Amino acid sequence: MNYSTLKSVLEGLLFVSGDEGISAKTAAEVVETDVAVVADVLKDLQKDFSKKSRGIRIAEVAGSFRLTTASEHAPFFEKLAYSPSRSSLSQAALETLAIIAYKQPITRIEIEEIRGVKADRPIHHLVNKDLIEEKGRADALGRPILYGTTKAFLDYFGLPGIQSLPEPTFADGDDELEERTKLLFDRIEGRQLSLEDLDRELE
Repeated sequence: MNYSTLKSVLEGLLFVSGDEGISAKTAAEVVETDVAVVADVLKDLQKDFSKKSRGIRIAEVAGSFRLTTASEHAPFFEKLAYSPSRSSLSQAALETLAIIAYKQPITRIEIEEIRGVKADRPIHHLVNKDLIEEKGRADALGRPILYGTTKAFLDYFGLPGIQSLPEPTFADGDDELEERTKLLFDRIEGRQLSLEDLDRELE
């Protein structure tokens, strides 16, 4: 594999690795290249992103490389996260929240296995809304982040504790995720609150 192709493949691996990122060792195993070479290429990519003033950066955290955003752009991301048009929970976010609430602590990969689709965006949205947070790292390859619900989640859904989540009732053929999502949605409807209301309550 030539240098240009290797660089392109590694950039793609960073993208699909999401929040957990990828270590030079793991990336080297995937591309079947010496780990020192892969580490050098990742650092070159890191310099390229910074030098060209790209909106995306490559951060090295706890031995893993991951895509992140330029810190100086944070005010714009905050404005987007809290804009009125994005204040309600999408179906994807609600499904992801239901999985985390009932299965916590849980990794992004485990969430995606249950939903069958990528979960990066819903997780990012829920973290921004302070409904979920990092609860540590799983004892697995790459030490993936474990997610769980926050105190704000309990406040939002009017729960004294996580043990007070409504228990799903399954009939034959019922889908577990659909049932749990419906229970959380019913909670929202019952309180007639939007995430904009939550933001005001938490101020």
